Order: sequence, then C-alpha cells, then structure tokens
Amino acid sequence: MKAFNYFQPTELRFGSGRVGEAGEAVARYGKRCLLVTTPTDVVMEPLFTRIKRILAGSGVECLHFDGVVPNPTTECITQGATLAKEFGAEVVLGVGGGSSMDSAKAIAVEASHAGTAWDYLWFSDTQPSEATLPIVAVTTTSGTGSQFTQVAVLTNPLEKNKSAIYNNVVYPRVAIVDPKLMLTLPAHVTASTGFDVFCHAFESYLHVNSSPFTNMMALEAIRLVAANLPTVVDDGSNLPAREAMAWADCLAGLCIAAAGVTLPHGIGMTIGGYCPHVMHGEALAVTYPEFTRYTYPYAVKQFATMGRIFDLELNHTSDEEAAARSCGALDRFLQRIGMWLSFEGLRVSRDELVVIADHSRVLPDYKNNPRVATRDEIYEILENSYQR
Repeated sequence: MKAFNYFQPTELRFGSGRVGEAGEAVARYGKRCLLVTTPTDVVMEPLFTRIKRILAGSGVECLHFDGVVPNPTTECITQGATLAKEFGAEVVLGVGGGSSMDSAKAIAVEASHAGTAWDYLWFSDTQPSEATLPIVAVTTTSGTGSQFTQVAVLTNPLEKNKSAIYNNVVYPRVAIVDPKLMLTLPAHVTASTGFDVFCHAFESYLHVNSSPFTNMMALEAIRLVAANLPTVVDDGSNLPAREAMAWADCLAGLCIAAAGVTLPHGIGMTIGGYCPHVMHGEALAVTYPEFTRYTYPYAVKQFATMGRIFDLELNHTSDEEAAARSCGALDRFLQRIGMWLSFEGLRVSRDELVVIADHSRVLPDYKNNPRVATRDEIYEILENSYQR
C-alpha cells in the first residue's frame, strides 16, 4: 500500500441546528470577535442577527465586517483587517461561503502581522506565524470546503492575479456545518458550489498526492454529488439532500487539504483573477468537458470509476470504454444541473483567453494532473470551450 500522511486539526460540528453552538465555539478562543460576511441583505440579515445574538449569549463582543466581495480582493481584506486591529479582535468568525471563510482567514493573518495578507502567499519567503488570530468557520454553502483547508484564496485587482495563502495556521479551529443554513441558497449558486464539490473530490482522486484515505472520501463525495446535487438544484428546501451535499462538501474539503487539486483549478484560479465576475464553480464547469477529454487516457482507472458513478451502464464495459464514455456522462450531468457553460456565455473574450492561457501555469496545480499541460494545450482547452 502507498505510504501517506494525513493531518487535519479542524474540529467538525456537523448537523442541522448546530449553528447554535457558534457562540460557545468562538468563546473558547476569545471574547472579542470580528464577524466576517458578505454584505447584509434581506436574505442574510436574519442569519447575521441570529449569529450576533448567539455570540452575545456566550459573552462574546462582536464587530461585524460585511464587506466581503466575490473573489475577495486585497482591498476588502485590508478593510476587514483594519477593523479587526482597531477593535482588538481576538478571534475571527467567517460566516458564509468560500469568499467569507477565505476572507476571514486572510484577515486573521493581516490583522496579526506586518504588511498585508498578499505578503504571505504560498510562495513567499515570509510566512504567517502562530500569532495568526484563531478562526472559526460557519459555512452556508456546500461548495468550497474552505472550512477544512489551510488555504485562503484572494485576488489582487491591480495585478489581475488570484493566488492564495497556504499555511497550517489558517486552518479553522472549529467548522460548524449546519445544512439548515443552506435551504434558501439559490439554484444557480447551489449548482455552481455543488459542482466545485465534485471537482475537489475528483481532482484529489487524480492527484499525485492521493492516498487510500483521501480516495475513500473522494469517491464517497462523488457518489453523494451525483445522487443529490440535481435534487437540491430542483428543490433547495429538500433537507435530506442538503445534508448529503453538506457532507460531500466536508469530505471533499478534507481531501483537498491532504492531497490537492489539479489542472482545472489552476486554470479556474486564473480565470477568476482576470474575470472576477465569473464564479469559481463556473470557471471550473466551463473547461471541464475539454479537461476530461484531454486527461482521461492518462488516468483510465480513475475516469472509469467516476464514469460508472454517473452512468451505471458503464459497469458492463471495460475500463478503457468506461473512461472514454465518462466524459459524456459528466457532460450530461453538467447539462442536468444547468452548468453547461461557454466562455462566450460568461462574457469572456477570446483576447482574455490568450492572457489566461499565458498565466494558467503560475500556480503549480497543473503539475499534479495525470497529464501535464503545456501553455498551448491549455489555450486549446480554453479555445474549445469558447462556444457550446
């Protein structure tokens, strides 16, 4: 058996109604909390008010920063960190999807270190220390897995660059996953974040650092997504299906924290840097049909296994045939959940595709793919995804 390591310091509190424990979880790490969220609106205001009440009930004083933007920027991180320092925050609570949780992590770094969060990216000589403020995460989507990872993704608009802090000090101390918080998530956000769950699981399964442990979790996550994502896209109020997707998100997050992601995420991060209006799940879905056809001959067993989850008829075929037909099975799944996308439809120009191709190998994710892509091969994937 392949030798492997596995490390996961985050305490998981999973189940409907568990958000009520947020105050007690936060109070273990400090009595002055910066609450980090997207802007307060009619949909989210009741939850944010409830969270503040829960914190107060545990004796936690709270300052609310609700300036998180999609593909969180260095500017919004600095705004949050400035508030955290002025308030004397002792702990940071991220409530929301990946943008809120990643922002909470980056703010926790910037509020406790010199310079900005951008100075502490994964490749920097200077890395965040144990002085980083403790982080608690409450997720309201089933998508990013950020509640379990040592990654905080942020975008520098001036550089048109999307990169990440990657350090064990930004693992959340506690992750509260309450599927009831996801019942009102819109269908397209459900589909986009849900497809991200599949990508995390499948790419960790393909990854050179995969292990028997991560493979076990990844395959279960893929099964849960295949069985439940169409249901929650059609009926977001279906609590059992929401619970299944929330558990799939947890499993996939645990996978990428230990293994990692591959070529589509490297491309997707670059798309997000140059085209911040494109959701992360959209950036993945738009290239996946071409990615699968590019990669499957180099990972026949993994693609065959994935294909058989989405199409039971492939159980009666050879691995080679199942792997080839898995691409079509995943195409049909994308169509079923409303994620059959094109760059043209996402308002990304062909000129932007050239720049994206030029920069998609800045992050090392492409090196972990079973087939390592050249710049020109990435451009071909992008160009073939322009119209559908």
